[in-house]
Amino acid sequence: MHGGARPGGFGGPRLTGQGGPSSDRSQSSFAPRSPDRLRTAPSDRDQQGQRPYQTRHDGPRHQGAAPPYGNRAGPHQPQAPRGTVWLYGHHAVAAALANPARRLRRLLLTEDAEAVLAERLPPPWSLPPERADRGRLDHLLGREVVHQGAAVLADPLPPPSLAHALDRPGPLIVLDQVTDPRNVGAILRSAAAFGAAGVITQDRNAPEETGALAKAASGALETVPLLRAVNIARTLIVLKASNLWVLGLDVGGTAPLSGPAFAGRRVALVLGAEGTGLRRLTRETCDEVVGLATRGVMESLNVSAAAAVALYELTRSA
Repeated sequence: MHGGARPGGFGGPRLTGQGGPSSDRSQSSFAPRSPDRLRTAPSDRDQQGQRPYQTRHDGPRHQGAAPPYGNRAGPHQPQAPRGTVWLYGHHAVAAALANPARRLRRLLLTEDAEAVLAERLPPPWSLPPERADRGRLDHLLGREVVHQGAAVLADPLPPPSLAHALDRPGPLIVLDQVTDPRNVGAILRSAAAFGAAGVITQDRNAPEETGALAKAASGALETVPLLRAVNIARTLIVLKASNLWVLGLDVGGTAPLSGPAFAGRRVALVLGAEGTGLRRLTRETCDEVVGLATRGVMESLNVSAAAAVALYELTRSA
């Protein structure tokens, strides 16, 4: 460390020691989802009950009527027909319109928002917009939602494969039970800014695709693969077998993260939930556990801020 710097992290407890398991590195933790099966899982953002995981809808991109049945909307999940999601905000809507892999159903715009989108992404678009005033969007999405006068009803993106992410250049980000959709969205935005190959979350303890996540991602949800893994520790073993160096980022890291020290290696950066940090098995499966060099009185950072700083450091030249 230099100049009185100390390893820092983001909200996890101070942890000591790490090791490596002797598990078979060829085992994959990615399980295919059946498009015909609907699963439910609890959400930390829905106090009214369980929400269904959104399912994949195969087929060409086209304009069409939304299914006539609905699902329950929580405070961060506007009312949408089952199997669909409302995306909102200028960046998120423009990125969805520009993504050929995204199946779109309805586009609602105020007059001002349509002018802004037309400058960002010149028409014609893949489906015609419906004119709506802000009151209608407030009623549809919720008054607390900052929609900027733009919303698109879409199917969730088809789940990408780990092989697809590994074929892309750049580091991979692995999130160990990071549950806040705004944090995940902000991490996707940083991943796009610093050229990361993809973001991996846990299948059960991570937010589903929502408008809040997409807005925080500011369009990056359409360009950075977001994968879901059944088991994080086994996924790290697969990444090791694919010649990635697995770095855990934690407040108790043994040394500050140094980008030049990893200049010759492809890295998978692992971040844990705020407050608890990396889980024990996740930490023990990492090749190294490092921290961020902090010099002020604030020892830890929000997980999305820590991800941005770490990605910048990894891309920094010597």
